[in-house]
Amino acid sequence: MLRALAHRLGQAVATAIALATLCFAAIHALPGNLALQVAAARVGDERVTQEAADRVRREEGLDAPLALQYGRWMAGIARGELGRSLVSGRPVAEELAHHARFTIQLGAAGWLLSYVLALPLGLVAGFRPGGWLDRAAGGLAVALASLPSFLVGIGLVTVFALGLRILPPAGFRTGAHMVLPALTLALSLAAFSIPVVRDAVVEARAAFFLTYARMKGLGAAAAFLHHGARNAAIPVVTFAALQFTLVIDGFVVIETLFNYPGLGDLLVKSLVARDVPVIMGAGLLVGLAFALVNLAADLLCLWLDPRRRREAEP
Repeated sequence: MLRALAHRLGQAVATAIALATLCFAAIHALPGNLALQVAAARVGDERVTQEAADRVRREEGLDAPLALQYGRWMAGIARGELGRSLVSGRPVAEELAHHARFTIQLGAAGWLLSYVLALPLGLVAGFRPGGWLDRAAGGLAVALASLPSFLVGIGLVTVFALGLRILPPAGFRTGAHMVLPALTLALSLAAFSIPVVRDAVVEARAAFFLTYARMKGLGAAAAFLHHGARNAAIPVVTFAALQFTLVIDGFVVIETLFNYPGLGDLLVKSLVARDVPVIMGAGLLVGLAFALVNLAADLLCLWLDPRRRREAEP
């Protein structure tokens, strides 16, 4: 188990560095003058001059070869440093930490709310496959999956902010400002969670060990609770970890739509300003978070299924 843990942690670091490297290559492959974009983000588009761009290029070392710039960043990573923002001058670690706490709050709220919706619907549909509740839950999942998250968000703003006027439409000052972004994220995630939970329940209830439990006299609910729930939870846990990619993909759109001050909002502004250290730091953070979530899911699956623990033993 320790060897497997060390191996997965090594994979996490390698994945994060590879993602940050791709960010570095992509941002430098974009057309345009990088130093001019940074200078415009500092002083504004109206006041930016070529002299300001040349000064940024000299001060930030942007005139150095790309291999040297990348080597400097890697050397900083080896020292535990992410560098400084080209726009604000603040340490990248501080920028990421400030915005990440908002994204973590939003992601956790949206993810938990999605399973508040998906678990009961999936369980009911799985216990009555082919029934009207199963068809209704499947139809709801298809409808939600077919709608882009920004359309869901616009619909929620139209109803609850502009129509009923019971929730703020954008920004972040109080907890109420997080309701609509979290609900938008939750509906997008629940669209894919509902059929996964439903299929896991159907598969577990069709297994022979559950049939044997029913033959011993247990009721359907008791047999599933004692013998089927842990087996049904394994694919749900695995999929919940994979859904982290949807959170990563979705928070950029959702935070931009709701003007929410998280990592997605920071990443969009950094891409516009060509703030390379912040973009690479965000890529490194996202890669590490994704790998660590998958590691946590693997450990939880090992705890749920003792057979996997025996297979992992030498």
